[in-house]
Amino acid sequence: MTMFHFLNCAILTFGPHVVYYSATPLSEYDTIGTSVKAVVVYLLTTLVKLICLATFLKVSDTDSFDLYQELMKALIGFIDVAGIYFALTQLTHRNISQTHKFQAVGLGWAFADSVLYRLAPLWIGARGLEFTWDYIFQGLEANANLVLNLSLAALVSLMWLRKNKPKTLIPIIYACVVALATMPSIISYLRKALGWQPPKVVGFELISSLMMAFISWQLFYACQKPST
Repeated sequence: MTMFHFLNCAILTFGPHVVYYSATPLSEYDTIGTSVKAVVVYLLTTLVKLICLATFLKVSDTDSFDLYQELMKALIGFIDVAGIYFALTQLTHRNISQTHKFQAVGLGWAFADSVLYRLAPLWIGARGLEFTWDYIFQGLEANANLVLNLSLAALVSLMWLRKNKPKTLIPIIYACVVALATMPSIISYLRKALGWQPPKVVGFELISSLMMAFISWQLFYACQKPST
């Protein structure tokens, strides 16, 4: 029963990444190399973030919401934006379109995040003797994170790679990037300051990820139109 619970949670956490790759043109264009490179960049970016967190933040004795700490975390979170930009522009890719490139990078970024932060807790906790919903929520969070990272990669590609985008959309693109980059601090505020329980937090993450995906898709589609 415990192994069955672990397998269910593992499929919920990592399965959507595999399904997304297989069900989209990413598999047809063999973009796995781009995703693997994005994983490497993610690991290096995370290392830089951890060094910054250790340098500029102090260890808190309580689990309460600290505005200064969260603002610093939000600023450090923009390193992800720089990392995705680097993955999109500085790495050599196969001759694939911008659409496939940002999807491959976003997918690799999300998969690496799930493995780094969710695999070990899942392996240790989900095989316990007592059933818990925590790892079900963790899997749902991974799904929301996948959508958010794909949206962030799409918006970063629009920020710097799409030169002829309508000027009226530029502030919206930047605002969406800021919202996505600061999402961990927003979630922390909901948990620590407002006392939201996991079901409510996960519901917010799922809804916000779908909203950001819709907005990102609309912006990307609008920027693909030829300028008049």
